This record gives sequence, C-alpha cells and structure tokens, in this order.
Amino acid sequence: MFQSSELIASLSTSIAELHGAPQPENALPSEEALTHARGALLQHLPSAGVGLEATLKHLREDIVPGFSASSRSSNYYGFVTGGTTPAAGLADNLVTAYDQNVGVHLPKETVATNVEDRALSLLCELLKLDPMSWPHRIFTTGATASNVVGLACGREYVITEAAAVRSDSETSVGEIGIFEAMHRAGIDKMQILTTVPHSSLSKAASILGMGRASIKLVGLEGSTHRFDIPLLKKLLTQPGTASIVAISASEVNTGLFATTGLKEMQEIRSLCDQYGAWIHVDGAFGIMGRILNSPNHASLISACEGLDLADSITGDGHKLLNVPYDCGFFFSRHREIASRVFQNPNAAYLSAGGDTDIMSPLNIGLENSRRLRALPVYSSLIAYGSDGYRDMLERQIGLARGIAGFLLDSEDFELLPEFTGSRADVLNNIYIIVLFKAKDEGLNKELVDRIKATYKIQLSGTAWEGKPACRFAVSNWKADVKRDLPVIKQVLDQVVATWKSEK
Repeated sequence: MFQSSELIASLSTSIAELHGAPQPENALPSEEALTHARGALLQHLPSAGVGLEATLKHLREDIVPGFSASSRSSNYYGFVTGGTTPAAGLADNLVTAYDQNVGVHLPKETVATNVEDRALSLLCELLKLDPMSWPHRIFTTGATASNVVGLACGREYVITEAAAVRSDSETSVGEIGIFEAMHRAGIDKMQILTTVPHSSLSKAASILGMGRASIKLVGLEGSTHRFDIPLLKKLLTQPGTASIVAISASEVNTGLFATTGLKEMQEIRSLCDQYGAWIHVDGAFGIMGRILNSPNHASLISACEGLDLADSITGDGHKLLNVPYDCGFFFSRHREIASRVFQNPNAAYLSAGGDTDIMSPLNIGLENSRRLRALPVYSSLIAYGSDGYRDMLERQIGLARGIAGFLLDSEDFELLPEFTGSRADVLNNIYIIVLFKAKDEGLNKELVDRIKATYKIQLSGTAWEGKPACRFAVSNWKADVKRDLPVIKQVLDQVVATWKSEK
C-alpha cells in the first residue's frame, strides 16, 4: 500500500517519463489494440481484488494501448482537444493525491478555494479581462456546463429586467420558477439569438426550460456566421419577448468569428442595453484569440475586440489552455445574479467561513462537489506565462495556416468555405480550424475513413452544404509546423495516390 508521499513521488515520476517520451508515431490505436483492450476488460467484479500491481499492469498493457494519443501526440486533430502540459499533468496528479473539497470556502481549513480564485484571476489577465469587472468566476466541467451557467444567468437577468418595468418587487426565476416569473414580468416567450451555434447551446436551452426551439438564427445570407444586425434589432423589439444574444467566438465547424471588431460589438451592446437583453459569448476556444498581439494575426485580434463588452463568457480549459479533461470556465459581470440562481438555501453545514471576498463555489455554479480543476490551470499559467501561451497559440495557428495553404495549392482538395479575396486574405482569417473536402466526390465520401486508416493523423468528419467534409482542429501545445506539416502532406498525398491507383 502506497503512503501519500510515495504515491505523489510515483505519480510525479510517471508524468515526467510520459512527457519525456518520444511523440507517439500513431495518433490512433491499431485495430488490434482496440480489439485487445475491449476483450481484456473484466466482465464481472472480482470478489477478491487482483491487487494494485496487477491492476497497474492490466491498465498499462491492456487498456492504455487502446487509447487515442490525443493528449500526447500533436498529430491528433479530431475534436478540439488540447494536450496536457507537463505542469498541468503534474498538478492534476497532486489534485488526485490530496482530493480536496473545493465546494465551500473554508479559509481556516484549506487554501483550495484561494487557489481557485487566484487561478481564475490569472486566467482573466491572460485573456486581457479585468478581474475586477468579472466577479462571478467559476470552473466547470467544460464549455457545455459553462453555457448552461451562462444561459441560466441570462434567463434570470432578462426576466428580472422585464419585471422591474412592471413592479418594484424583485422577480427571480431561481425563487419562484420560470413560469411564474415570466407571468409576473409580462413575458410570453424567450429567445436566444445567435449565428451558427454550437450544439451545446441547444442542450443548455433544453435543460433550462427555454427549449431548443427558442434558438433563432440571425446570420447574414451568404455569411451565416456573421450577425444580420437589422434582423437582430427586429427580433429584439418583439413585444412580450425576453432575449439572450449568444455570440460564437470561433464557430466550431469553420473557426470563423461572429463579429469582426469593436464597432460591431458596441452596436450589439447598445441594442441589448436598449431592449434589456443579455450578451453571452461562447468562446470555447475562440476567446484565446485575445492573447495574440502580432500583425500576422490582425484579423483574429480584431474579431476578439469587444468581447469584453459581454455579460458572460464561456471558455474551455481542456482546449487551447491545454489542461486535462474535464475543465471549463465561466466569467460574468453580474455577481449578484450568481447566488440568485445557484445558492444552496437552508444548508447550514455548507456555510462558508472567514472573509466574504471569495464566494463558495457551490453557491455560484452547478456543482456542490467537484474536482480542484484550478490547480492544473494555476500550475500551467505560472509555468508558461502569457508569452508561453501566446507561443503555443501562434504555433497552432501557424500549422493550421500551413495546412490551409497546402489545400489551396492542391489540385485534389478544396478549402472550405469558399473564400473571397487574395490568398493572403484567406490565410489571415484561418484560426485553428481547417475545413476541406476532396474534389473527387467518390473520394470525398470515403476521405475521413481513408485518412484515419493510415493511423498517422486523426481528424474529424463533418458536413458542409449537405456534403461530407473533413475538419482539422489544431489545439495541442506541442504543435510544430516543421515536424507536423510534412506528415499531414504525406498522408493526404498518400490517400489521393491510393485512391487513383484503385480507380
């Protein structure tokens, strides 16, 4: 049986060895490894445990070979899944070893909530957000949970604002429920106005009783990721309707941003203030664009300007922040709304102690009990700093643009969506997502499977305008243009050559 100090030393050594090992050759496990791993899983619970040594051997030799190398390999481009930086990986193991209760702020018993508060404050600084302006800060399981939190806060706000026009008494959804609150506020329906939303926004609307049908698309014809401002204004002015405006900061399928600059965000902010609407930014990975400062990224920098005018912002730590699953974060300007929505009432044993500057996480977020996700974030932020994270993102963008350039020059592939302007204009708008298809329709139907069958790189299949498409998502901290781009080119060329030889 490991003692605590021995366990920590063992975990630290294992993490160091893992990150010091060469990058895996294959981004995907072989079919044999998958079959073996599935077959090796115990079918029934043993009455007598097999012991720690046998369990570790089973995990290492049977189960782990069946995992994709998403965290360890920069050749994984499937979901927008960052890797785990060495600093974050070590901290995550310390979190397991010490197993802190981070739900209640107990300053005389643990520093855990102080770590979380400081990690969120440092994260604000990284994203060029004034921590004082975002007092409702919380870690979540991911952007999906953060979108639930954001829409819940937005729902509370817009109904309260509408009710204030009719009565001096406070109306809270958290207290009296959505039906009675809407009735008192004189609201007939709620709507979420957005452009090309992530599917998690629909899930959040469903969970919160607004319904998936409440989502209304207000995209420009021909550029659906952009806001049609006249249409937005028209929908905001509908009588008896409360509105949340959800802005996609880098849409998941193309990587394109919903806004182009500060002036557009100011216009949206002005409209929302006029009609009592809440602005929520889904910045799962796009919000990290705020750390860029090079002229090479001018269009991306502009697209991120003004996002700080929102009421709430969602982000995903296990994406471009490159900390382990599961980690999301949420920022809101409205501290008073947090407790109205998430407060645990009449639970004396959950009372916080000491100062009140730090709110107990269980009273401002979804979970009462959860992991100390803050420690990997804190560790990685202080280990690499703003310059280190900027370097990571610049390398990721560089690789994405290298892929896009290869596709533009190719006779066999087409970069999506169809861009207008010069080659430089096209590449300057590439963030970390590259969408494309094969020009040969027959190959295009099989393209994703054929690429995966090489086991060299992993990407995801999607659809564009009703036809199959492929998507590269470059998000690993190890991204290296000189090392990774030749592998990608070789795989794509190989797939085309094999297809042509079979015809």
